[in-house]
Amino acid sequence: MTPPLSATKAPAPGFTATVQVPGTSANLGPGFDSLGLAVSLHDTLGVTTLRGDALEFDLHGEGVEELPRDASHLAVKAMELAFSRLGYRRGGLRITAHNVLPHGRGLGSSASAIVAAIAAANALVDAGDRKDRQWVLQLASEMEGHPDNVAPAIFGAVAISWQEGGKYATTRLTPSDAVIPVVAIPNFEVKTELARGLLPATVPHADAAANAGRAALLMHALKDAPELLAAGTRDYLHQDYRAAAMPESAALVAALRDGGHAAFISGAGPTVMALANGGAEADAVVELIGRRGRDGTAGQPGGVSWRVLRLAVDLEGAKVEVHPGS
Repeated sequence: MTPPLSATKAPAPGFTATVQVPGTSANLGPGFDSLGLAVSLHDTLGVTTLRGDALEFDLHGEGVEELPRDASHLAVKAMELAFSRLGYRRGGLRITAHNVLPHGRGLGSSASAIVAAIAAANALVDAGDRKDRQWVLQLASEMEGHPDNVAPAIFGAVAISWQEGGKYATTRLTPSDAVIPVVAIPNFEVKTELARGLLPATVPHADAAANAGRAALLMHALKDAPELLAAGTRDYLHQDYRAAAMPESAALVAALRDGGHAAFISGAGPTVMALANGGAEADAVVELIGRRGRDGTAGQPGGVSWRVLRLAVDLEGAKVEVHPGS
């Protein structure tokens, strides 16, 4: 991912690109590695071009104590790759990040960082060298390994994504206004690598067939029939296999689904998301999660506590502004 030796031109100093990127929830139950939803939690990345090659960091918010402040930072890696593909070398950068998305919780924090960095790099090169959002999708998906989080981060709403002929593709679905995402974010992390490692190499044909039917139903439910969201979010491919890595999350999903709510593990977890059909159901979901928290282990040493957020679907995706730097 290092720039080619022929790339000697750096972006012009003195400009700032500011990128706001929504958080995302991948899979939505049956849409493993293919479906994603953008939500109204946003990380913001500001990148100012400097003379020379220095890197400066001003990081705030979630997870900043653990983040590196050198070229190993994920945003720097993504920008270096983007600049090199555009025929540039990195040059000096001042990176300002305001992180709202919790890390290691299944809300797309790494996808947000990658999308923001690639979009910023693309915005900071000369106007004639800039690419469109499809280019951002290809490069971000290459870095992530699949497009389920990066596609909704770029385009907003619900993204249905696939790969064909070595290219990543996505199409956008705007859900019904009645769909309200509610998330329960626990006070522990699950690494994506661990969650993926629990998946079997093959699944029974009957499970694959059932999953395909539920994914098709989910598309109808999201757009035209939100009363079918609970049925449409039933998964047969990945959640049961991953339950051992996040038993508290699996138990919360089961309790919500027993109550008739469209609950699932968000991405690789451990956050739980429910897609409510209107405000009254969203209130009921919040109350059920709160009741379980009061009756459970939240107050005990080592117990799980949940941060519950009632969100909206983000319909815009990543937003980029470029202006003279300070």
